[in-house]
Amino acid sequence: MALVTKRAAFFDVDNTLIRGSTLYFLGRGMYQRGFFTKKDVSRFVLANLRFKLTGKENPEEIQRWQNAATDFIGGHDVAQIEKMAQEVYDQYVSPALWQGTIDIAQSHLSQGEEVWLVTAAPEDMAHLISQRLGFTGALGSKAQIKDGVYTGAMLGNLLHGKEKAKAIQELAQEREFDLKNCYSYSDSHNDLPLLLAVGHPSAINPDAILRIRALRDGWPIHDFRRARVLNRFLGPVVSRLAALGALVTPRWGRSKER
Repeated sequence: MALVTKRAAFFDVDNTLIRGSTLYFLGRGMYQRGFFTKKDVSRFVLANLRFKLTGKENPEEIQRWQNAATDFIGGHDVAQIEKMAQEVYDQYVSPALWQGTIDIAQSHLSQGEEVWLVTAAPEDMAHLISQRLGFTGALGSKAQIKDGVYTGAMLGNLLHGKEKAKAIQELAQEREFDLKNCYSYSDSHNDLPLLLAVGHPSAINPDAILRIRALRDGWPIHDFRRARVLNRFLGPVVSRLAALGALVTPRWGRSKER
């Protein structure tokens, strides 16, 4: 009897599964509900921007962003945040999902393969997204909880870069995955450790560096942004041509009758 190996597909979240940042959506929802002030939002946005624009592998920037990401939920009741997260998902996350990515994930599930989200965003939010979409589970950055309240500290490291590869390697041991037969998907070259940890890496909506790497190594590339761009530019053109056709056709008809 042939040995059946367990396989899984690992998906990054921000800009791979959803358009935008999970933490941004969560922070926006918290601000609208009076959880913190504009000053708090500005501090978090600045830290996030510095994290995006400077070297992402800079330990100081990673630490600064990590602190900002956990500070803004510190002191809040876990049950209250969970309830609000449900509303944030419905209001912001659900409309921002890339259907193409969901279709890929569903194809893995239909083949009996597990689907896991792997993100630097809070693991609680990642679990919520996974549950809503019917995926297997999620790995994310873990916020410390004491007596049902977020302390503002993080358990372990931010799930970023090499930490993602370590996380799925640990999960593979627990669930007996053969990573050589597993799949991973991301939009960012910072997730190369995640992509290289499996036998079947793919790029979704890739940044320039990841696209170059994927082309060089022959990885599948899925870019769901193109359809939106084409619709944005071609839509008005098609509409104008249709309108022009409507104006011209009657004239042709009258000429023919004559």
